[in-house]
Amino acid sequence: MKLIMKRLSLLILLAVFSLPLAAQMLEPVKWSFAAKRISATEANIIFTATIEDGWYLYSQDLPDGGPVATNFNFDESDAFKLNGEVIEKQPIKKFDEIFKMELKYFKGKTDFTQKVIPASGNAFKVVGYLEFMCCDNTSCLPPTSVDFEITVPAFKEEASASLTSDPEKTAAEETDTDSSIEQSELTEEIPADEETIITSDLDEETPKTKTGLWYIFIAGLLGGLLALVTPCVFPMIPMTVSYFIRNTSNKAKGKTDALIYGISIVIIYVALGTGVSMIFGSDGLNQLSTSPYFNIFFFLLLIVFAAAFFGAFELQLPSSWTTAIDNKAEKTGGLIGVFLMALVLVLVSFSCTGPIIGTLLVEAAVSGNKLSPIIGMTGFSVALAIPFTLLAVFPSMLGNMPKSGGWLNSVKVVLAFLLLAFSLKFLMVADSVAQWGLMSRDVFIAIWIVIFSMLGFYLLGKLKFAHDDDLPYVSVSRTFLAIISFAFVVYMIPGLLGAPLKSISSFAPSITTQSFNLNRPAQNVAFVQSSDNNQELSAYQTKEGISGLIKFLDYEEGMEYAKKVGKPVFLDFTGHGCANCKKMEAAVWSDPQVIQRLRDNYVIISLYIDDRTEIPKEKQYVSEFSGKRIRNIGNKWSDFQAQRYGVNSQPYYVLLDHAEKQLAKPYSFNTNVNQFIQFLDSGVEAFNK
Repeated sequence: MKLIMKRLSLLILLAVFSLPLAAQMLEPVKWSFAAKRISATEANIIFTATIEDGWYLYSQDLPDGGPVATNFNFDESDAFKLNGEVIEKQPIKKFDEIFKMELKYFKGKTDFTQKVIPASGNAFKVVGYLEFMCCDNTSCLPPTSVDFEITVPAFKEEASASLTSDPEKTAAEETDTDSSIEQSELTEEIPADEETIITSDLDEETPKTKTGLWYIFIAGLLGGLLALVTPCVFPMIPMTVSYFIRNTSNKAKGKTDALIYGISIVIIYVALGTGVSMIFGSDGLNQLSTSPYFNIFFFLLLIVFAAAFFGAFELQLPSSWTTAIDNKAEKTGGLIGVFLMALVLVLVSFSCTGPIIGTLLVEAAVSGNKLSPIIGMTGFSVALAIPFTLLAVFPSMLGNMPKSGGWLNSVKVVLAFLLLAFSLKFLMVADSVAQWGLMSRDVFIAIWIVIFSMLGFYLLGKLKFAHDDDLPYVSVSRTFLAIISFAFVVYMIPGLLGAPLKSISSFAPSITTQSFNLNRPAQNVAFVQSSDNNQELSAYQTKEGISGLIKFLDYEEGMEYAKKVGKPVFLDFTGHGCANCKKMEAAVWSDPQVIQRLRDNYVIISLYIDDRTEIPKEKQYVSEFSGKRIRNIGNKWSDFQAQRYGVNSQPYYVLLDHAEKQLAKPYSFNTNVNQFIQFLDSGVEAFNK
């Protein structure tokens, strides 16, 4: 009796404790089965898996040593024979960091099809079981088996019938594909991008940003306005007016021609931007903008333009080109003549607009967006076309404009100083990417201080070049410009001692290249030597960043270290030649509150998309995402960013937990310190939960 009571008590306890377990039993994959009779000697068995959001079902084709693959087992029968293997839809592919292998899986809804050869036209049953394993981003359920018994109907000449073993109809019942099964709604179509781009399952969609287009457009507008007052463009104004003044008797035609003239200018420049975009594409532009050789070439090109503007030599296209087109425009007339006049303007002004256009196209390349060159040229051409169009419509406006003279040469010299200063940016990018160590931050600032000091003295008439007129007095405009130039010099001087200089941080080399820095907090150096966790950093690829912050340079090593120290990951997609990345570090990362949070709360992983370090030949591979060969470290991280997050612009910041799940919406270029702090705090809060 006592034994019976003990067993009864044990059963009651098991029942009580199993209630909460039963309530937590998960069944994220539901299966339904269907049969389709094609002919007397052909039938299809359809297995449909409906997968809950956030979960995924593994493919049949997995490498050894990985998770359990989906597999189907059929009992032997005289009523049919199997015709080949089970056919599955195209799976999603992903390299799994835990298993260290590429895995294939399905999301949403998918189907598997087994073709069979019936022994006769009679009805028969297909019996067996399937095994599968499913996971989400945080856990995996143990392998599960499901029994099935599917009745294949008898074949009827007038129509093929189908029967479902599940009480509810599946989408496969009434449809047929090219393999004799059409299954509308059998599978929720996976977008083309999702078959290769793997994103974390978030409540909030990761944005696929196309950043910088407004910036590029505004930069183009400013470049066009600057071009208007250059010595090559300004003298074109009288020529334009003289051409269009012929139609003063027919005002309607004159206005139409003027409008076509302005549109033609826009078309020519946009065609240039479109050509650049089509030739290189967004990836090509991005890689070109960080190429050391391209940046050295552009540095030397701007030096040549600057020397020409200083008066060392004349820089112009062959006069025969412009003369021939000009004559053709005069003879042709009509719309073709108007278009040719616009082409004359473009060619004649090229010696002055060339460096502006080239610089604009390079800036567009940095954004990583193939539309950027088109948008930049649109802004440039609109700014250039509007004044010329207005002058063509209203020739009388010419009388209110300043006459050509010595002031145009002064504009040319000022532009030469600016080109000389800006050329150093390209030398800095080449030096940063190639790691030559030629251009440190203090050297860069020192050169800029000299350049803008000389500009200030020139504006005050203390410097004079060969083509300059005598300056009897200093005008008000020159005085104000000189004040701005000298004020900028005074602003830069503290930068020699390590001041952030946030306004020029996107142009200057990283502050980590500063040889003398009074601004470095001593407590950050202690973090390099030993941290709270007492973990040795020497075994990892690391780099000292701004204010002594330690940055891991390899994704896997950084994730490994984060797990050891129990901190979330601050994933930083950046570049040696990324101007906005440097601006973010100088303007935002340098804030004491941001430094404290990055140092104490996160493990920083910085992936440089322009790192030209070669990968050993035996480890190079072809990306399944882009189809391109991954030859260097930059290729690897650029492909990783595009594949994982659908973004190829920098800077781009992602907060991750140890399962590589995003903790907050990614953050791109935004110099608002308070918003960046909120971004970091939200990641810590989500991680702690």
